Amino acid sequence: MARGRKPACATPVEGRLSTRGDAPDYQALKAGGIIRQRQKDRFTVRLKCAGGRMPLECLARIVEVAKRYGQDWVHLSVRQSVEIPYVHADNVEKVREALAEVGQEIATCGARVRVPVACGGCEYNPRGLVDTQRMALEVSGRFFGRGPLAGKFKIAFSGCPNDCPHTSANDLGFQGAVEPALKLRGCTACGVCAPACKEGAIVIDAGSGKPRWIRQECVYCGDCIRACPADAWSSQRTGWMVRAGGKHGRHPVMGGRIAEFLPDSKVPEVIEAVLAWYTKHAQSKTRVRLGNLLLEPKLWKEFLADLKPVLGEWAARHPKPPQACEIHT
Repeated sequence: MARGRKPACATPVEGRLSTRGDAPDYQALKAGGIIRQRQKDRFTVRLKCAGGRMPLECLARIVEVAKRYGQDWVHLSVRQSVEIPYVHADNVEKVREALAEVGQEIATCGARVRVPVACGGCEYNPRGLVDTQRMALEVSGRFFGRGPLAGKFKIAFSGCPNDCPHTSANDLGFQGAVEPALKLRGCTACGVCAPACKEGAIVIDAGSGKPRWIRQECVYCGDCIRACPADAWSSQRTGWMVRAGGKHGRHPVMGGRIAEFLPDSKVPEVIEAVLAWYTKHAQSKTRVRLGNLLLEPKLWKEFLADLKPVLGEWAARHPKPPQACEIHT
């Protein structure tokens, strides 16, 4: 992005330090990515980095700003954000302005839609099945900062079943998957696909020497397709496994799968529908995450029923509810 050009999507909440000496609204500042430190008059500035991708122009400016207004280091958060700690209150707006010159936005925090995280996806990762980076940018531009909500709302995109971004631990997680199909006429019975499948989802028929696919064992990774020298294995459909209701924290929850092989075009619609449902059912509650609601069997059933028209043919066939996984028991 050229210097001086305004960012495409301005941070929806920008708490600012008063120049008149008024008491700061620390909650508003935090919601706008300016986080109060334990040290007096010092703040950590959290930066927006959708999908973990940082343009070099922005990276160079961040280094310059951190050297001038912070310490001699920056912090990389667990959700792919770059943070500039130890910024004095007098310099917060200077930092904001210097970063804005190269289009670098400040992230949001608190009870809002956070910046989506993503792995490298299919652009350059040989195991990637879907374009995580493109979707992270699209979703960030459309939903970043939405709120205030009853709690934080995190979204993750993973390119394959290895699931490095931990989609099951996010309020909404999208994990790439490919459903394989075998053309028996093209199969040379070489047997390469069976050992390539780490899940035991492919067995070799003793009579014909050709493979047989066991759906219930498949994790839809596409290893069989990559391994086949005759191109007998191919993609029948590719899309997103969608999980809802996951979260980290003191009381973690593993999200439940609500959709299978969802196409890219449906992702924004699903996010919109889930946010609407969450907003409606958390109206009378404070500091409650989507997963806390979905742990209630009645609300889980209602959630699935309300989402079914949106999910359509991609709705999971046998959806299991989110599962609490207490770390202190």
